Amino acid sequence: MKTVLITGGAGFIGCHLTRKLLEQGNKVICIDDFTLGTEENIQDFLNQSNYRFIKQDITEVESILSQLENETVDIIYHMAANSDIQKGGKNPTIDFHNTLETTFASLEIARKKGVKDYFFASTSAIYGNRTNELLKEDMGNLRPISYYGGAKLASESIISSYAYMNEMNVVVFRFPNVIGPNLTHGVIYDFTKKLHNNPNHLVILGDGTQSKPYIYVEDLVEVILKMTQGIKGGVEVYNIGVEGSTSVTKIADIVCQELGLQDVEYEYTGGNVGWKGDVPKFQYDLSKIHSEGWTAKHSSDESVQETVKYIKNHAR
Repeated sequence: MKTVLITGGAGFIGCHLTRKLLEQGNKVICIDDFTLGTEENIQDFLNQSNYRFIKQDITEVESILSQLENETVDIIYHMAANSDIQKGGKNPTIDFHNTLETTFASLEIARKKGVKDYFFASTSAIYGNRTNELLKEDMGNLRPISYYGGAKLASESIISSYAYMNEMNVVVFRFPNVIGPNLTHGVIYDFTKKLHNNPNHLVILGDGTQSKPYIYVEDLVEVILKMTQGIKGGVEVYNIGVEGSTSVTKIADIVCQELGLQDVEYEYTGGNVGWKGDVPKFQYDLSKIHSEGWTAKHSSDESVQETVKYIKNHAR
């Protein structure tokens, strides 16, 4: 049994990761201030003896360290970040605090607690807008175009220095778009909400050709656990994703189909991006993670379809 610390553990991905770690018999300590996470996401865990929840901003390092004084932490999964890129684009301080400063804080906790194993949730946004290139982990000239991508790339850099200075073992995953149960924002969430309000008309940001790979959260958690069982020394970076991608118009079609809606009028706002800082298309080179014996169980389209089904079946 390991003692695991998850920052952002009440968030969308964090709660799924928590569930699996508890099922494996680990002790899980969750830190979350409910900026994006919710109490509902952790409700099933609160009565479990091997689960502990600390409601606090992760950047309040000394307070958190005092609460962890009697805990020996084996690994930190740093999931806390602003995951709403569109929202962060309107206010740069959101990504500076919720993404970059939380990373620094989690690393300080690791350093002061002597935690050697560390996992970081990074993103495709660190590559910038490189539509016609196959994105490889070792490519240079990284130029993020969103505050979110910049904060994540800066986080990767500071993680690298902490890993060297403190002899840490680090796994970095560059996520694509992650979807599934408990989704709180994003195009699928927005479309279902809009169609609930008006089942005959749907406003679509951009021209609908934006196309990205979507990974199902359960597939993502599976590979996170696989690659953090025995972390190698230094920093290992992996692109994580699925083969293929799904366009925004295809997502709209799937949502309408699953909701049983016909003859919905699509209204496009125009342009090939949904908002400033949005990367309209990207494609990963997945050979590195595939060489480790993992591929996603769900395709991009299947991930979208399963997510819409869940939202439909759990609508309030």
